[in-house]
Amino acid sequence: MKAGDRILFGKWSGTEIKINGDDLLIMRESDVLGIIDGQSEQKQAA
Repeated sequence: MKAGDRILFGKWSGTEIKINGDDLLIMRESDVLGIIDGQSEQKQAA
């Protein structure tokens, strides 16, 4: 994973925090179910 990746995770994964008005989610890498590929997402929308 890298910054900016869109990921799938479980409903109760991670810890929600707020920094400078931004809502963020901190989670373990093991909580990530998958990474969404931008190209496959565009194909489905077409």
